[in-house]
Amino acid sequence: MEFAIDVLSWILLVSGSFFAIVGGIGIVRMPEFFSRLHGGGITDTLGAALIILGLFLQAIPVGATAGSELSSGWLVAIKLMMILFFLLLTSPASCHALAKSGLSQGIKPVLDSKNGLKNDSKNRPNKTGSKKGSAS
Repeated sequence: MEFAIDVLSWILLVSGSFFAIVGGIGIVRMPEFFSRLHGGGITDTLGAALIILGLFLQAIPVGATAGSELSSGWLVAIKLMMILFFLLLTSPASCHALAKSGLSQGIKPVLDSKNGLKNDSKNRPNKTGSKKGSAS
């Protein structure tokens, strides 16, 4: 039974690490702000959740073998579940806040067209803050 828990734990740890790395690559490779935010936010949440679940499975056998009611292994497991709860609560909320802030600052999402991604430079602010198509 302990071997099965170790195997499942390592599968969760490796897959969580994979999603975290893919999320980091996605942040660099995506073409615009909202795509980067989406790719990074989802893979970051999923990767961290899988890593925490893998660590949780590693902490349970330590708590079960110690014998006392609340040994250090169970306290670690409870703390990991609290971290997971707050992570699942705050990560999507922070991504939403960043997206809303980007929209309020005038960053427009790039929408799909028939020929792929359409880069509409008239809606993007230039370095001075004014829009390129405006006569300011």
